[in-house]
Amino acid sequence: MKRTLITIFITAIAVMLAVPAMATQTIKIGFNIPMTGDIPEVGEGSKNAAEMYLADVNGAGGLDVGGKKYMLEFIYMDNESKADSAVNAALKLIEQEEVVAIIGPNSSKQAVPGGGTANENRVPMISPWSTNPNTTLDRPWVFRAAFLDPFQGPVVADFAAKKFGAKTAAVLFDVANDYSVGLAEVFKSAWEAKGLGPVVAYESNGTKDQDFSAQLTTIIKAKPDFIFVPENYNQVALIIPQARDLGYKGPFMGSDAWGTPDLVKLCGEQCNGQYFSTHYAAAGAKGATKVFIDRYMEKYGAEPADYAALTWDSIGLMVEGIKNAGVVDSNPRKMRKAIRDGLAAIKSFDGVTGSSKFNEQGDPIKCAVVVKISDEGTFVFEESVCP
Repeated sequence: MKRTLITIFITAIAVMLAVPAMATQTIKIGFNIPMTGDIPEVGEGSKNAAEMYLADVNGAGGLDVGGKKYMLEFIYMDNESKADSAVNAALKLIEQEEVVAIIGPNSSKQAVPGGGTANENRVPMISPWSTNPNTTLDRPWVFRAAFLDPFQGPVVADFAAKKFGAKTAAVLFDVANDYSVGLAEVFKSAWEAKGLGPVVAYESNGTKDQDFSAQLTTIIKAKPDFIFVPENYNQVALIIPQARDLGYKGPFMGSDAWGTPDLVKLCGEQCNGQYFSTHYAAAGAKGATKVFIDRYMEKYGAEPADYAALTWDSIGLMVEGIKNAGVVDSNPRKMRKAIRDGLAAIKSFDGVTGSSKFNEQGDPIKCAVVVKISDEGTFVFEESVCP
């Protein structure tokens, strides 16, 4: 009898321990983001947006999948703003953490190789910020939340021709950055296709360069009507002041990699009055976008940059894919396949960076905006350009 009571007691304890384990079953999502390196602000903004989303879902009792609630668990891995580190971060998330999906990398320089790793290992990945076509090209496991450079390049060319009355252009790009190289090439083709005039200078630099005087001297000597600089904000903050010191007085045009308040902090007044294409504009936002911006500002004391907003939308897309899966499988490989299929089933999505429709490559078809850096150093909406 005594042995029977002990057996019942042990069984009861086992059941009690098992119940909370079932109730707290989690869905693990990895984040492959640059928390150190050249663009740490991108990682910080992405993590901030993710933490807001995580608090919303788990604070409401978890994510409803097939009528059951599951808590989300976010695992952040630093890719150091490097291509090889992005691959290593992806492998750690997949093999050690056994995440069922990955958000990031952001920048194309990391997203292209990181996307290759995710695709080879059959893990669904969404890049919030990458615009290079190679990130998703022929990779059925990789998706994105941003528009592509083949769309962004002509947007820049059309705007510059109209706004500046430009007949000639110059380009300065980072030869070691897939994003910068790809967008420079697309812009050059788009500009020349307009038939207005030539690209009179096409100069490159390295990611770690601090002195751009040689390239800028060549560009200024060619007398372009404007200079297109598809580089990361930290490089732009050096390029524009150096160009002014060398006597260049004309306008600059930038791309979405300019879209962080840190550009103005680093560059100062010399960046005021310049324009860049990007994914959304906080100024004048309405509806869900304004709600997101206001909540972010209240929590973090700063306006969310485009990569933070795109990270929010990327998580929303991933959640939609998980819901479409309909079930949560304890086997990571089976769950990854179900999420991939769930993502592929998404035909349209309304996010804080606008509405998107998706093509068979997993790329969104969505509008771009052109923003002006005001005399106060704020980003002001100039115009919207849609496909």
